[in-house]
Amino acid sequence: MERIAVLIDGGYLTKILERHFGKPKVDYQRLIEWIRGQDELFRAYYYDCRPRQSADPTPEERSETSKADRFFHALQSIPRLTLRFGKLQYKGTADDGRPLFAQKGVDLQLGLDAATLVFHDRIDVLALLAGDSDLLPAVRLAKNYGVVVKLVHGPHRTYNAELWETADERIEITAEAIRALRLR
Repeated sequence: MERIAVLIDGGYLTKILERHFGKPKVDYQRLIEWIRGQDELFRAYYYDCRPRQSADPTPEERSETSKADRFFHALQSIPRLTLRFGKLQYKGTADDGRPLFAQKGVDLQLGLDAATLVFHDRIDVLALLAGDSDLLPAVRLAKNYGVVVKLVHGPHRTYNAELWETADERIEITAEAIRALRLR
């Protein structure tokens, strides 16, 4: 049995769930088990940003923050799961006047964790639930050190093509998988 680390880009997964599957509530412990398959879980990591809350928060901001806090608290109860947080950075305004924010630091943390796991010989398999080309250096490094890289991804065109090509194995998140992973 091989040791596996599962690294989940929460922002990517949220977009996949919203845009392709109708925002289902997913059982994250079962998601991790589905990804690891028969491998022994070394650790799972979940990367995301806390929602933005202004100095004088609106009721919507308070509600969103409270909902996110409950979600992250629930994730912390999953055995061997570590949460990592980036920051939201102001990016400008949308056409309708809403402020736009981008995650910062998430991909870097994910890549550093992947490199650390590889350099310290903790894992045989690295599973990335992600789609960003920023992760290519971490994927190449893992492969150079003999670690098998599994890319867990959404439907076609929801991930970087070069990332998909570089991974050793690929697992697509399908409607059937989502049905099996829904919270009950």
